[in-house]
Amino acid sequence: MIVHSREPYNAEPPRQALADNTITSFESFYSRNHGPVPELDADTWQLEVGGLVERPLILSLRELHDRFEQCDVTATLQCAGNRRAGLMEVRDIPGENPWGPCATATAVWSGVRLADVLAEAGLLPEAAHTAFAAADVSQAAEPPQPFGGSIPVAKALSGEVLLAWGMNGRPLPRVHGAPLRAVVPGWIGARSVKWLRQITALSEPSANYFQAVDYQILPAEADPHRARPGDGISLGPVALNCDILRPDGATPLPPGPVEVTGYAFAGDDRIVARLDVSVDDGRTWIQAELDEPQSPWAWQHWRTTIELSPGETVVTARAWDSTGALQPESPAALWNPKGYDNNSWARLRLTCRP
Repeated sequence: MIVHSREPYNAEPPRQALADNTITSFESFYSRNHGPVPELDADTWQLEVGGLVERPLILSLRELHDRFEQCDVTATLQCAGNRRAGLMEVRDIPGENPWGPCATATAVWSGVRLADVLAEAGLLPEAAHTAFAAADVSQAAEPPQPFGGSIPVAKALSGEVLLAWGMNGRPLPRVHGAPLRAVVPGWIGARSVKWLRQITALSEPSANYFQAVDYQILPAEADPHRARPGDGISLGPVALNCDILRPDGATPLPPGPVEVTGYAFAGDDRIVARLDVSVDDGRTWIQAELDEPQSPWAWQHWRTTIELSPGETVVTARAWDSTGALQPESPAALWNPKGYDNNSWARLRLTCRP
């Protein structure tokens, strides 16, 4: 893993670790944390469900297993800071981790539908948002507080949103949120809150620091240390994105044909419809072979073959989604003081030696 910080632990795999499988192993799944990883006892852990509900609930892990239908969802999670390093090349972003293109991964998540738990609790008509509160405490918050966030009730009641205790057919690892985490497919990873303690139905979005202040797209001229609720655009659905996984650009290649592979992810309920590759800075494009999505909530891998000549070649990739939207060309137009949502064209420099 490429470790960006050890406390809290934040790390992503190298490009090639994601290239061979559309389902990501535990060992290669990126880790984004805002505080120390908590130690929770699954036998004594409880989930509180309250707020604007008719019947507040307190549920053990066993009760979640026994009282609700279990299901699996294949979904990609992607950090809002994925590919931040590309924005840092435009202009420095002090105090933020320099995430590369691999703060994203896909797993088969097992658990129960959030919608079923909310139905059991009985949402009141005025409930418009569902807030998650975690057990980990972050010193980055002002003041320090447990990590949290919220999603609109319309998303919470969608059948794909899970309260997950399993990952890739095995118990959820501690670093990925055991004993229970939210999985909000198609939305930024920050909304898939780990180490869940509470779910609260609210009339307004959560006032938690990581919902109201931190995960916002701020104007380029803003001071992120003085940001207040409402100063920026609160992040939700993932933006259309792609990148190159193999070759990784680190090792010189011989001249001749080389297969280029990567991932593309549309976010929300969209899919990737086309992936283009260029070796002449976008003057001409090759349409890559694109995998069918494993689910509406999962990335798609792609591949094509290019011809390398001695010297340097910059490979560029861009994705189109099912609405006809195209990724923006330049990271310069996307720069923001928190370094979120870099979904500009992916570029990778390859060196070819005879």
